[in-house]
Amino acid sequence: MPRLHRPFLCRALMLLLVSVIPRIAQADNDHGPRRLIHGETVNCPRPVPVAEPVDPPTTSAFAGVRKFLAGAHFKENIAPTADVRIAWLGATFMRRFAVKIEDAGGETALRFHTLLRLSRDRHIIDDLDDRHETRLIDLWCLLKIQANGESGTLLIDAVPNIFYVRDSAGVLGAVDALWGGAGWEIGASPVDGERMWPVGTRVMSR
Repeated sequence: MPRLHRPFLCRALMLLLVSVIPRIAQADNDHGPRRLIHGETVNCPRPVPVAEPVDPPTTSAFAGVRKFLAGAHFKENIAPTADVRIAWLGATFMRRFAVKIEDAGGETALRFHTLLRLSRDRHIIDDLDDRHETRLIDLWCLLKIQANGESGTLLIDAVPNIFYVRDSAGVLGAVDALWGGAGWEIGASPVDGERMWPVGTRVMSR
């Protein structure tokens, strides 16, 4: 029997739970108990654009950056010297998001929410209203703080952290980050599908 890579085992277990739990849990719809419990707001510094090459250095982790090139940051690397230990990047994420370039600069306030019942993306987005959309640079900022699986805003107990981000074509998608032990596992999926996120999932918004 072939040996399976650990990230695939972690995700396979999560998908199995997601497929079994709906049979015993309340169906996801627009009615019923509260869907999200709102948590704290965290400030995450974004890259500070540099007007001239002679500008003095700053203390920002992204000093001197005008644009955020996702592909230059999101790389599979679990070495101790990696900026962020990433064990796995999904094919959809690589195709739709790794090629994206975002404007950098300033600071953004992010808020986390905890999912109280099995839910589809479209219903979570409806509950978050117009504050659901985040960016890859926001995800990277939080990953940098918890680069080796340290405790922090992002969950590290094999439960997904979801960011709703527009891809390189401007289409909204769900990007999920999960700590798998050896490193972060980052995937992506459409928001108009039937995928159900489990109870306890952390959702990030503006």
